[in-house]
Amino acid sequence: MREILAILGAYLLGSVTFGAIIARFYGKDLRQLGSGNIGGTNVVRALGWLPGLVVTALDALKGATAVYLARRLGFGEWTVAACALVAVLGHSYSLFLRFRGGKGAATGLGILLALSPWAGTYAVLVGLIPILLTGFVSLGSLTGAISSVFFMWLTTGSVPDTLFSLIIAATIIYRHRDNIKRLRAGQENKLF
Repeated sequence: MREILAILGAYLLGSVTFGAIIARFYGKDLRQLGSGNIGGTNVVRALGWLPGLVVTALDALKGATAVYLARRLGFGEWTVAACALVAVLGHSYSLFLRFRGGKGAATGLGILLALSPWAGTYAVLVGLIPILLTGFVSLGSLTGAISSVFFMWLTTGSVPDTLFSLIIAATIIYRHRDNIKRLRAGQENKLF
């Protein structure tokens, strides 16, 4: 029963939509601006760099917090990994936005850094390369998500962490499906 409550709590934590909250502070509805997404990249485009970086940091922090709390409460690695997954699912399918949400990249990054700081660092470095070379944040998010599975296995050897990293990466890729179509059509927006 404790495990179910922890997983439910992690989902609710993931469902907190910092992008929407901060946009409301500015009197805006992110769903009506830019890409309509509630994540950090759209916040940068709609509200500026500072709010965008704050949203990205808070989204990453909620992912890391889900992992931290599950570990702190003494749950095993399968439950911790399940809490990590549902935090991303909460972000992507938020209870508070009628099961709509962000793409999960920043929340996934926070989870990755909490599960394995080395895997997280390597995935960030790999993800930054396409962003810096092309200006496409979506391409960096996808590259980082895909590489995170390899780096999780390499740095931890943990089957639960690697399996759930694979599911999280698949979720992030799925949530980027429109970006992938735009990238292939040469119509994706650059951040800079």
